[in-house]
Amino acid sequence: MSEQQNTNQWERELIEKMALSSAKAETSRRRWGYFFKILIFVYLFSFLALTLPWKKLLNQESMHTAVIEINGVIASDTQASADNVISSLREAFEDEGTKGIVLRINSPGGSPVQSAYINDEITRLKAKYPDIPVYAVVTDMCASGGYYIAVAADKIFVNENSIVGSIGVLFNSFGAVDAMQKIGVERRLITAGSHKGMLDPFSPLKDEERAHLKGMLTELHENFINVVKKGRGKRLKETEDMFSGLFWSGKQSIALGLADEIGTTSGIARDIIKAKELVDFTQHEDVIEKIAKKMGASMGEMMLKALGADQPVKM
Repeated sequence: MSEQQNTNQWERELIEKMALSSAKAETSRRRWGYFFKILIFVYLFSFLALTLPWKKLLNQESMHTAVIEINGVIASDTQASADNVISSLREAFEDEGTKGIVLRINSPGGSPVQSAYINDEITRLKAKYPDIPVYAVVTDMCASGGYYIAVAADKIFVNENSIVGSIGVLFNSFGAVDAMQKIGVERRLITAGSHKGMLDPFSPLKDEERAHLKGMLTELHENFINVVKKGRGKRLKETEDMFSGLFWSGKQSIALGLADEIGTTSGIARDIIKAKELVDFTQHEDVIEKIAKKMGASMGEMMLKALGADQPVKM
């Protein structure tokens, strides 16, 4: 074989190898391209599956009963905050498939302000959407601020073993004045304003300060009583201790007119609202957001507890 032929053969082999290598690279590139496209699709699908209210979307063409959970203490930084509950209420009322709304309540109470916000919004939305009834269903407990919310409903349903009532307002703290004196510790509290330090646990509470707090709580209590009377109307069978802070069983609360009937969420949806399909409209706080809030508030909470000022007015 001549030198020229050897050179030509070598060039052909080199070209073949380069072409084969290029083909393999292109195949590999395509495979990785497919892989990343599939990966992105899976990520987007997972994100949508976790964030979109699929159950609501699937049921938007059929009539359903909207359910809103009010669980635990009612406060601005809890799941049962006014922001969360009101957002749930608006979404439920605005949904074209909502035939009726059930507030499923299990709460010992909490902030009178947050409870009032929710009560007011229920009243406003009922007037705006008069064809959508609102029912409260009590599970274990509907006390104080929880009951403040419930009375805005058209009817209140309970279990015979539910706890209902506690129509009152409280403010609690502690005092360690005598203990400070016994161990010889001097409290150095400097204020601008003669009553600025009246909630300081290491200083005595003056008679006029106690009277001021009592008057404020009485005013809040009267607001609570008026809301209950407005919500329950002639159904209420008033007694001397009805607004004393006492609470009753579900069966007793019906006899007193604090509640209407024994009932459950599914039973009300099926037999009263006539839309047995339940759709949960409860706003659930994002886990990461919740952790961030807790971390951000932890130092402030520790300081408040140390000062004894972590007990707001409660229902």
